[in-house]
Amino acid sequence: MDTQPVLAPAIDASASVMCQLLSPEGDPLGAALYLPQNVGPPQLQEIVNQLLHNEEKLPYAFYVGDEELSIQLGAYMRQKNANVEVTLRIVCQPQALFRIRPVNRCSATIAGHTEAVIAVSFSPDGKSLASGSGDTTVRFWDLSTQTPLFTCKGHKNWVLCIAWSPDGKQLVSGSKSGELILWDPKTGNQLGTPLMGHRKWITAVSWEPVHLQSPCFRFVSASKDGDARIWDVTTRKCVISLTGHTSSVTCVKWGGDGLIYTGSQDCLIKVWETSQGKLVKTLKGHGHWVNSLALSTEYVLRTGAYDHTGKTFSTAEEMKEAALARYKKMRGNAPERLVSGSDDFTMFLWEPTISKQPKARMTGHQKLVNHVYFSPDGQWLASASFDKSVKLWNGITGKFVAAFRGHVADVYQISWSADSRLLLSGSKDSTLKIWDIRTRKLKMDLPGHADEVYTVDWSPDGEKVASGGKDRVLKLWMN
Repeated sequence: MDTQPVLAPAIDASASVMCQLLSPEGDPLGAALYLPQNVGPPQLQEIVNQLLHNEEKLPYAFYVGDEELSIQLGAYMRQKNANVEVTLRIVCQPQALFRIRPVNRCSATIAGHTEAVIAVSFSPDGKSLASGSGDTTVRFWDLSTQTPLFTCKGHKNWVLCIAWSPDGKQLVSGSKSGELILWDPKTGNQLGTPLMGHRKWITAVSWEPVHLQSPCFRFVSASKDGDARIWDVTTRKCVISLTGHTSSVTCVKWGGDGLIYTGSQDCLIKVWETSQGKLVKTLKGHGHWVNSLALSTEYVLRTGAYDHTGKTFSTAEEMKEAALARYKKMRGNAPERLVSGSDDFTMFLWEPTISKQPKARMTGHQKLVNHVYFSPDGQWLASASFDKSVKLWNGITGKFVAAFRGHVADVYQISWSADSRLLLSGSKDSTLKIWDIRTRKLKMDLPGHADEVYTVDWSPDGEKVASGGKDRVLKLWMN
């Protein structure tokens, strides 16, 4: 008995649409199919899950170009007056299984800092919060009672940056005087003496990912003195100096493949290996200072072994294995991508392990690009600029997708919800705003700060947002 193929090309072409389903990277998920005109996103979900043999069904969003397909194929073809002879290329983007609700109210305004709040950061599991301020202190906050937990004194000057180790066991802070201090989040105690070596202020800090090393004991710091340094927290010494930039190093990221990326006011991005600190390559293209770097894998590097399920780990080895599985799953077969934002109003998308040439040059901002950030799933890329706008780009191709306008002054910082569906921005105009990625519209306006908002963070568990700024208070936002 000869069996008929399920979707035979013999179907009347006027009643069906030739479709090619693609991965977010643009690879075909199988042969092109003739699909009936009444097929819409729910049926496409079924088809993709079958094609990919997904054991548990995953939700997908479907895109033609950069526009989401939300109606049946026939209706779409008529709406666009599209030629049925031409194959419709549909990109299938996997969505997070869980959904984050947008925060919509300020649940606490916590005073305590006596100068501007310059940095806020949730711990990798989302359960703790730290802040750094111009009053020279680092503070830990109790999120269950929404009150100050520890005030950590030790710095002699403004605290400019803070970073949690991805296993959540330590927090490092860097100051305007150039010293780095490690803190124990459980007790608020300073761990040993300050790490000295930088001659000018610390601009950024990044930890070695937990899937490469658990427990975490190395981090890299960047400074206005033009160097980046790798520190060993057990010996409290700088083990490697990354020297070569001719001006201030403004940003640093420790990538998932074990490479370190530094961006500088000398307009260059340098890529370093971390066993001896050798320079691997230099990425050129920007015509002015590099202000911000982001990695496509940043969310899993930051959260390590922790995910939205709240699972805990008893050993460092168990944590390392869980973090490695998450990293591999997030990265897939694609290389880790890097994006750089600059004072020259542009951004570049790089695949540094593959090429020294940028994959895309992203233009459109009218003023300097202050902050760039990939969504947790790596599919989107957001940029914040002093032109008062936030822009959304395709995180794989670098293609422009949308501009979010609503702020009336410089946008300083952005942060993503864990499900990649919502984007948060904080601005000089004293407001926070939440943008909906699907509708490309403003979802929530959050006024409340009395002055400029310098720093925002969305907790990895999706439940809370923290913000801080010139008005010296820390605000917590919930839904």
